[in-house]
This record gives sequence, C-alpha cells and structure tokens, in this order.
Amino acid sequence: MFYRIRFSLILCCLTLLYAAFTKADDDLLQVQIAEPFIELHSGPGRGYPVFHVAPKGDWVSVLKRKTSWFKVQTADGMQGWVKQDALQQTLAANGEPVSINTGSFVDYQQRDFELGVAGGLLENVTALTVSAGWVLTENIATEMSFTQALGDFSENRYGLLSVRHTPFPEWRISPFISFGVGQLQTKPKANLVQSGDATRTSDVLSVGAGSRFYLARNFVVNLEYKQVLVLTDLDTHEELEQWQLGFNVYF
Repeated sequence: MFYRIRFSLILCCLTLLYAAFTKADDDLLQVQIAEPFIELHSGPGRGYPVFHVAPKGDWVSVLKRKTSWFKVQTADGMQGWVKQDALQQTLAANGEPVSINTGSFVDYQQRDFELGVAGGLLENVTALTVSAGWVLTENIATEMSFTQALGDFSENRYGLLSVRHTPFPEWRISPFISFGVGQLQTKPKANLVQSGDATRTSDVLSVGAGSRFYLARNFVVNLEYKQVLVLTDLDTHEELEQWQLGFNVYF
C-alpha cells in the first residue's frame, strides 16, 4: 500500500510540476475577437514588431503560453504572439469573455488543486514529503501525503489523509491548522534483524499548525509543524514530531 501511494504521488508531482514550470497550454482554445482588432507580434514581447492585425469577428486558436504572452493562429494559418490583456478581451465559444489564469493572488484564492514537495525532520531524521491537495472551500482543503524518513536504525514511511483549515484565506501569509489520520510503517535495517520480518504497521493520528506564504505566480511556500501519535499495541503510545518546509504549485 505504501509503495503504491508513494509511486502515485511522486509520478503525479513530477508530471504536474513540469507543467507548472513550462507554463505551456496544450488545449487549443478557440476565441473570437471582440475588439476592433488585435495585434500579432512576431515574438513574445513588446520589443517584437507587429506584423499582422486580425479584425473583429475573426476566430483564433490559442496554441501555447509564455509568461503573459500567447501564441495564436488565425483561421487562415497566420501565427503570432498576443499580449494577455488583448486576449482577455476576446470571447469564448459560448459568447462569454475569456477567463485567463494570470498566476495572481486572486487566482490562488480560487484554486482547486495543488501539489507539494517538502523536506524536514521526523524525530531528528531527515524526511521527504510529497502531497496532493484538493480545495473544497476558501477555508477547508483536504490533502493526501506520503512521508519517508531514513534513519540509522530503521526506515519510517507513513501515508496521511488530512483536513486543513485556513481561517484567513485572504492573507498572503496565512496561518492554518490540520488534522489527519493514516498509517505508519517502521522497518528495521536489514543487518539489525536476526530472522523473520520485523516490519511494524501502526495507525496514526496527527495534528499540525503552520503558515503558507503566497510567493508568486502559481507557487506557495509552506511551513508546518506536526505532532504524530502512533497507536501501538503497547500500553503507551508513541509521539513523533515533524517539521517541514517546502513549496506547493496550484492549478
């Protein structure tokens, strides 16, 4: 179970993080020019000359995005670059104004999905965490995460399903609290095991607090502290502390 969780999260993170960095828009969006005209530049920048003007009523296909510039193609096959402001004044197929994710704080507040990578310490052992989250409301989000910590004597991995509450989502630096449930797997180093499989799996509960800082575009810095309660078969339960710092990208 743990290996499947880890593989799925890592694969998902690598795929979508690449998409976030390249900022490429693979969907061929069809838009109609609503202004008297839009200017097509030969490159993605104001320093590139205008070589073509597309008139009102024409349809153009959006090929890809580079920062705040979009490469488009007219109905007669002419390709050029259009400033984001100009593209936002076009109409979609349903007649509504085109909405573009500008990578702003407003877009961050309206996000639906995010991926994260973080590093830190789990009981003074270096740990790596990957996560995927879904935003349900402006205050509530759910998150699935996988953490792996390699110590001198054992390897710890745990998967967690948690709920995060952000009381002030309108703040660029916003505190939050979290509650989670999951499972922890502890596997001793091979040279410490005499015979048999000494791997132990336990249920865990967690409570955490932290702060998120909206950095720029689609990136958020995340700092979090967690108390993890390991429910063992013994009379006393184990308590683990985890600190982590990382970043998330949202979509």
